Amino acid sequence: MEPSLLQQLAVADRQWIPRAETLPNGAIRYHYRRRADQPPLSVAELRALIANPPSFGAERLAIAQLLTVLAAAGVRLELTEPRKLGAAGEWDPQERTVRIQPRVVEKGSAEFATVLNHEAIHVAQSCRNRGVRSSPRLLGLPTVLPDHLAGVLNEPVYRQASAHEQQLEREAFANQARSGLGAQLVRQHC
Repeated sequence: MEPSLLQQLAVADRQWIPRAETLPNGAIRYHYRRRADQPPLSVAELRALIANPPSFGAERLAIAQLLTVLAAAGVRLELTEPRKLGAAGEWDPQERTVRIQPRVVEKGSAEFATVLNHEAIHVAQSCRNRGVRSSPRLLGLPTVLPDHLAGVLNEPVYRQASAHEQQLEREAFANQARSGLGAQLVRQHC
């Protein structure tokens, strides 16, 4: 799955590269997508990105490394709908399986790396509690959510979660953007 997955992510990454369109009157219109946690870009920033587009190679490398670490811990990745309705991904310790929605692949390497890192934190939470098939337990990581995620635990997918499950999610959300952390934690605890 890994080479195919990384190839699909590379294709999806193209959507994050801005482009310029010359209008009939000679004016230039810029088209770009931005993530929820990013401020709008200036024309100068857009021009710079067009001239030097991001490769997302670091994100794909982090994904490949994390997949290797997860496999070594006995964890499988499935690109399928999570059983938890509305979730982008989920960790199932009983089946030693991380499930990630296929639509996450379509969002590109940065989004996929974040979701996979989030789920790897849950894997490490399980390993800290007697092993990979155990229920997750807090790791003691910082739990301050970034501004763009402040309301995430109020979303329908988490409303029925117990206080403990919400704490586990808070810990994973607060640290999911820390590239390499999931691999480090799985190595350390599994």
